[in-house]
Parts: sequence; C-alpha cells; structure tokens
Amino acid sequence: MTKPMPAVFFGHGNPMNALLDNSYTRGWAAIGQEVPRPSAVLSVSAHWYISGTSVTTMTTPRTIHDFGGFPPELYRVEYPAPGDPALADRVRSLLAPISVDPDGDWGLDHGTWTVLRHVFPGADIPVVQLAIDKRQPAKFHFDAGKRLSPLRDEGVLIVGSGNLVHNLHAYAWGERAVEPYDWAVRFEDKARELLLTGNDGPLIAYETLGRDATLSIPTPDHYLPLLYVIALRRESDAIRFPVEGVDGGSVSMLAVRLG
Repeated sequence: MTKPMPAVFFGHGNPMNALLDNSYTRGWAAIGQEVPRPSAVLSVSAHWYISGTSVTTMTTPRTIHDFGGFPPELYRVEYPAPGDPALADRVRSLLAPISVDPDGDWGLDHGTWTVLRHVFPGADIPVVQLAIDKRQPAKFHFDAGKRLSPLRDEGVLIVGSGNLVHNLHAYAWGERAVEPYDWAVRFEDKARELLLTGNDGPLIAYETLGRDATLSIPTPDHYLPLLYVIALRRESDAIRFPVEGVDGGSVSMLAVRLG
C-alpha cells in the first residue's frame, strides 16, 4: 500500500522570504526535496480569508502580489504553476454539504507562492487554493480539514500557510534582530506540547489558552490554516518541526509536518 502524502503547515512570515536565502527558506527547500513528488498541492492560505468557502478552478492561476511597500523586485516575481480544475472539483465533493464556490479569479496569493517558490522552485506542480471562511468558528475549519483526508492517499500535498504566532502590532520592524517576546515563546511551546501529545482540543479552542494565546492570535486568519493540517493527522503520523524560529519578536516561523 502506498504511504499517504505528508501534510505541512508553513509559517510564511515576511513576503521578502520569497527572495531571501535564510534558515527558513532553506528549511522549506529541504521539505520539497524530502517529500514524495505530489500530483498537486492544495493550499490553505491565511491571505484568502473571505465570507464563504471557495476553491480556485482556473488552469493558469495568476501570481497575486497582495502586499505593499516592498522593493520592486518582489513585485516582479511570478510563480507560474498550473492549476488543477479536477482537484478543485474533488475538493468541492469532499467538503459537501459545505457549499464551496468555484473561483476563476483569485489565483495564488503570497501565503502560497512565497513558500512554494522554495519548496517546488520549478513551479511545475499544479496548485489549487482553498479559501478560509472568516464567518465560521475554528471547529468548522478543523472538521473541514478532516473531510480532505482522502486527498493524502491520492498524491495531493495539503499545505497550510500562516503563522502560529502572528502579532504585527508587536513586530519589530527595524533591521536589528530582537529576542522573541516571552508570551510568543510560551504559546509556541504550549502548542508544540499539544501537537506532540495529539491533544487537538485546546488547539481548536485556542481562546481558552489564556493571555499568551490572545497576544499570539489577535486575529484568527494566520492560525486557522494550522487546523486544516492537524485535522489530517493519522495514528501512524509522526509530528516534526522542520523549520523553527521567531521573526521580529512576534511572528513564529514554525513549520509543522505530519508524516
């Protein structure tokens, strides 16, 4: 029997990582070299956070430069991976009775392409994005992730892209390296402990984890992609953290790999 495809949550951080050679981007590249070559990638990105559930259906998704104030060379980057309408249809079928709108406009936002540019630099693997319905509670997203589990047996690499800790109000925007905030370290440590023990309940009900969680997750958009990934866990899956670090004191770059 073929082993199921791994699933990975990426802490994507600053869009400039698309152009940089650092410990994070080298870690992403290593993941791409280690995982079996997928038939396609299904990405759940923090940056497609809308009122509803949609999936991209186009054959040639555009590269979306959904940010401002960065150097011109970043806006010139293209990630010309093909789409996969058949996978989009499969996602819609698996998520039923959730209503999933086919989307022919969105494309690949920076939560997806800035990471995949390092993971699969050839841009030759089809990529489909699934939107996050911002109206729904965390449990909805965890349950949706569970419905997608058969894709792991069909050669699809499911990725979530966000950040476990993502507080831009506390972010140190200067060039000088800063130490992570104590609350960011405590929350990441607690999340790691829960992940390693398979205790998903508190991760779903993250608001119950106290002030450290409140500071680490001031808005849910960057956190919810993690729930799609951990919902895919099977009994035989090892949990690994192939990329680590905290950027600017308040953005966790932790990657979480299942399988």
